[in-house]
Amino acid sequence: MCGFIGIFGPDGVDVAPELYEGLLAVQHRGQDAAGITTFTDRFNVKKGFGLVVEVFDESNMGRLQGNLGVGHVRYPTVGANRNEDAQPFHHTFPIGTAMVHNGNVTNYVELSDSRFTSKMTRLNSTCDLEVLLYVFQQALADRYNASDGKITVDDVFDAVARVYREVKGAYSVCATIADVGMVAFRDPFGIKPAVFGQRTDEHGEWFACASESVVLDVNGYERTIDIGPGEAVFVDSSRKVHRREVSDQPHRPCIFEYVYFARPDSFIDDISVYKTRHRFGIALAQQWKASGAPMPDAVIPVPDSSRDAAQACAAELGVPYREGLVKNRYIGRTFIMPNQAARTSSIRRKLNPIPLEFNGKDVLLVDDSVVRGNTSRRIVDTARSAGARKVYFGVTSPPLVAPCPYGVDMASKREFIATDRTVDQIAESLGVDRLVYLDRDAMNAAARVGNPKIKKFCNACFNGEYPTPDVTLDRLRKIEAEREEQRDNVPV
Repeated sequence: MCGFIGIFGPDGVDVAPELYEGLLAVQHRGQDAAGITTFTDRFNVKKGFGLVVEVFDESNMGRLQGNLGVGHVRYPTVGANRNEDAQPFHHTFPIGTAMVHNGNVTNYVELSDSRFTSKMTRLNSTCDLEVLLYVFQQALADRYNASDGKITVDDVFDAVARVYREVKGAYSVCATIADVGMVAFRDPFGIKPAVFGQRTDEHGEWFACASESVVLDVNGYERTIDIGPGEAVFVDSSRKVHRREVSDQPHRPCIFEYVYFARPDSFIDDISVYKTRHRFGIALAQQWKASGAPMPDAVIPVPDSSRDAAQACAAELGVPYREGLVKNRYIGRTFIMPNQAARTSSIRRKLNPIPLEFNGKDVLLVDDSVVRGNTSRRIVDTARSAGARKVYFGVTSPPLVAPCPYGVDMASKREFIATDRTVDQIAESLGVDRLVYLDRDAMNAAARVGNPKIKKFCNACFNGEYPTPDVTLDRLRKIEAEREEQRDNVPV
């Protein structure tokens, strides 16, 4: 799960400053590496390990010239997590293209073998975007070589169609094509989000695409298109916008975006993330009451992504909402850290309690999800150490029971605290006096209120039902083995 932005600006302007601002807005989606690639008469590149503010400075921003560019923040799920795996990627041959993506290519190993190793060609990284870029570029080159020497709108959409046929998994993509334009597209099932926006100022017309709408907001774009499943949007060199549905699979957007990953001020598929989390909290409170659970003295959120739900939950229960845990905002999101040692170290310094809100009280802690349980156990211990009489726990999503092959770091079923445990057993493991998970149907219903046109969300991590037919048990085992090996080898 990564963050990206692409911008096609007016002639004579540099888009790098806006790319930088956009990456700051999606830093929550990836804290491992960052990069920007722009185009003038050549590709200009700066990328590396670290946060956006650590990778870029005045000197390297100054050389990122050009009115066409892409930027990326990385959260590793595929690859050895080396410097060369940082995005964007670009190839100057056969058709000069720079590309970024969010998601995961599930047939990466097979494509690597068939497209590279068996043909005496070698990849320059272990990142799955490189094979996706290769397929796209080769499709463009095939059309170009059979034409009169000009890449047309149909050529670009045909290249996207080739990607859909050959590259499996879940991904949203933005690519800049030298002297041609910018294209953005979303996987056939629309699992990963992508938005497109426009604005006009004294310089002329600007076009942007991003993995979250907040990226457009901070740069002053109007969100004009929620790119649909299997849809591509292409802005040509004359700045004309072309749209085409290249695939016709059912729409299955990832529900976990609304649960955890996206910023609350984003819209995904025309659904407000903030409003959805608010509805999650109401549904959790209704379920809490229906279960006969004891009424707490206060509801306290586990910051930050559960705050909106906790406020709604407290209001629905009719009990006070309190901020009892103070987050150190200079510590990253532990769920997306690359290995267990880094996560455990971070948890110890991530949250600090306000004892006045715990001492002698029965508190209901509200969190968005429980994956491995390490953070939750620590928080429960912290609440008890601060004097809580009873510690209850409410989760605004169901138990996680299945690995995600689509770009969320939940590769191993063995890592889930819910694996082979009942809710009571999970409660005992976490050390809480009462545990309630939000019902899956209630979760989906709350999200669907925002856009009734969406019939189903991808719930694979909650029910093991994968929308893409390429995900088999054998493939899941391969992905699990690959990610565990990579994560164990990440330096701390």
